[in-house]
Amino acid sequence: MVGFKPSDVPPPLGVKMVSAGAAACVADIVTFPLDTAKVRLQIQGEKKAVEGIRYRGVFGTISTMIRTEGPRSLYNGLVAGLQRQVCFASIRIGLYDNVKNFYTGGKDNPNVLIRILAGCTTGAMAVSFAQPTDVVKVRFQAQMNLNGVARRYSGTMQAYRQIFQNEGMRGLWKGTLPNITRNALVNCTELVTYDLIKEAILRHQLLSDNLPCHFVSAFGAGFVTTVIASPVDVVKTRYMNSPPGQYRSAINCAWTMLTKEGPTAFYKGFVPSFLRLGSWNVVMFVTFEQIKRAMMVSRQRIEVVN
Repeated sequence: MVGFKPSDVPPPLGVKMVSAGAAACVADIVTFPLDTAKVRLQIQGEKKAVEGIRYRGVFGTISTMIRTEGPRSLYNGLVAGLQRQVCFASIRIGLYDNVKNFYTGGKDNPNVLIRILAGCTTGAMAVSFAQPTDVVKVRFQAQMNLNGVARRYSGTMQAYRQIFQNEGMRGLWKGTLPNITRNALVNCTELVTYDLIKEAILRHQLLSDNLPCHFVSAFGAGFVTTVIASPVDVVKTRYMNSPPGQYRSAINCAWTMLTKEGPTAFYKGFVPSFLRLGSWNVVMFVTFEQIKRAMMVSRQRIEVVN
């Protein structure tokens, strides 16, 4: 047996939400440079390159950023990213099982449609709550730390204040519709695919319910999710990063991309998206399962002592 054993008692909602938020923060810290590279590739072509800087591929982008802006630039927006995960992952992942049980009335083995509905529900709920943190994260990742290039924001809290002062509440929730669409797709694809792969592995007794099983399930879920969600993710990134007036709406942003850059623009940054989402899924789900089980072990020991 690798890692903690699964608990005989289903974990309560609080344990699942805390475990999901903590695991997502760990995953973000590990994979944040890939996410930053993805954002830079996604917005490339939107405006002229600064001083001839052009990004080519995920590792080329990371190398260019380190050379021109320093290693710290890879973690631009990390504070907002962690704030996002504390709010976002705890809702979309922590509530998933409970919402799924609500839709089925507590029955076991829900069908795929119920799982998709539960994933869409928790994904939309999480975005509605955590959207301002996502806006700030994306804008920090997009801004360049170069001499002679004006920076939009100097700190996380200053970014929240400035966006609110200049763009109002709508600015903090800018891109909510494409973000809800993107995260509903990501959440239902990610969680449903993880669920189905894990159940198939256990049903056919290919692996036991421990780390290798969680790794394979998470990696498969990451690939499927990237293929489905990348176009919406690119539109979301560009729209959230755009200054007021550049695009009339998220749909107008997508149409502008299609007419000016062609269909391939919707898959800009696909490789870093997959590397980031695949590795994020692996770190997140493996950590989530272990933290959840560790918390249940600690809880049971406390109950025994008491």
